[in-house]
Amino acid sequence: MVEPTPQRTGLRTIMTTTITFPLSGKTFQQRATQEPSWVRCFLIGLALAFLTLFLFVPLISVFYEAFKKGVDVYLAAITDPDAVSAIKLTLTVAAIAVPLNLVFGIAAAWAIAKFEFRGKNLLITLIDLPFSVSPVVSGLIYVLVFGLQGWLGPWLAEHDIKIIFAVPGIVLATVFVTVPFIARELIPLMQAQGTEEEEAAVVLGASGWQTFCKITLPNIKWGLLYGAILCNARAMGEFGAVSVVSGHIRGSTNTMPLHVEILYNEYNFAAAFAVASLLALLALVTLALKTLIEFRNKQHQTQRGDE
Repeated sequence: MVEPTPQRTGLRTIMTTTITFPLSGKTFQQRATQEPSWVRCFLIGLALAFLTLFLFVPLISVFYEAFKKGVDVYLAAITDPDAVSAIKLTLTVAAIAVPLNLVFGIAAAWAIAKFEFRGKNLLITLIDLPFSVSPVVSGLIYVLVFGLQGWLGPWLAEHDIKIIFAVPGIVLATVFVTVPFIARELIPLMQAQGTEEEEAAVVLGASGWQTFCKITLPNIKWGLLYGAILCNARAMGEFGAVSVVSGHIRGSTNTMPLHVEILYNEYNFAAAFAVASLLALLALVTLALKTLIEFRNKQHQTQRGDE
């Protein structure tokens, strides 16, 4: 039932409308965000079923297949010389790529969030470029530039410098695909914080380095760690670009994902799932650290709001 009610305020009369829904002699009111219980249960059940089918079941199956033939077979697979070489190479690439992305991400986020300059939108577009380009295509770009038949190939061969089918090429490809993670995490954080604190520090006589270390870095430390964890996980799990530039040289240029592929193609399923379980374990650790940092970041923001 619709009941118009006039309300006089000053020189104008405002008509308000009250809508009531009679239901068994009672007035029924329902908010737009309140759904029937069966709808909520259905949506929650659908989400849980999706996660179970596409996340939990594959994750459990990886560990099940890894230990299916016993612990001895599992340990033999992950201590194999080729597997150890792949693990060392993966850790080495991540140890090089993540610090490089840290430096670039902080510098790019600082420039974009704190200053206005020509080409700012172009820089943002370049940071997002790896998201829109296939990793395989990025690997082919490096082959065209640094390969034996590429633009710089003859000069590199003349000076005995190896990039493609060597560790430098793998590092370059990994850095390219992981560039956006830290920068994209810090840019909105720095923009939300503004420039007032930095400007006050400069007015009080602080240098640029002192301002960054004493004010900017403490404010972005949790976002920086969050981006670094995601960048590290992406670097260790990269397959497409690394597959193009590595050459699949067993025991030399194979990272863990490439080693898993080779073992699986050789029908050595126990060893393949054993090495894959290490990557799955890395994903679980990354998820735990990500959740912890999100929690600490919320606490930090709450404390800043109270102050």
